[in-house]
Amino acid sequence: MTAGGYKADVGAEEAWTRLSNDAGSVLIDVRSRAEWSFVGAPDLSSIGKQVVFAAWQDFPAMQIDPDFARSLDAMLADLSVDRDADLFFLCRSGGRSAATAAVMTAAGHANCFNVAGGFEGGHDENGQRGKIAGWKAADLPWRQP
Repeated sequence: MTAGGYKADVGAEEAWTRLSNDAGSVLIDVRSRAEWSFVGAPDLSSIGKQVVFAAWQDFPAMQIDPDFARSLDAMLADLSVDRDADLFFLCRSGGRSAATAAVMTAAGHANCFNVAGGFEGGHDENGQRGKIAGWKAADLPWRQP
């Protein structure tokens, strides 16, 4: 257990490998609807899976959803996800996903992981994201609607 209250931080490549090799594992993208639409989203279709989209905060107010844990718990139950399944939480750069991994661990999910670096990672020397860390920088499958 990390100091943040969840199982561990993992890189995007490790998350991809574990999602590919463990049929019960789940990727949960906790960014906002605006981010999914305008920045893009992971694409798990090549491994026969779908991303679970559950916004921790929503644009433009960016206030935390007070029902997040209950809502996500219900979504996972509807998908028949085992409470001991590996859950990989992803956001833009790793902050919101760490918070949601901790919240869902507290809600009784034993194996919550933060995808460190998130979808876009931090800023590079030119102030741009998506080039030095995260899902995009690792050249993992993603799509833009």
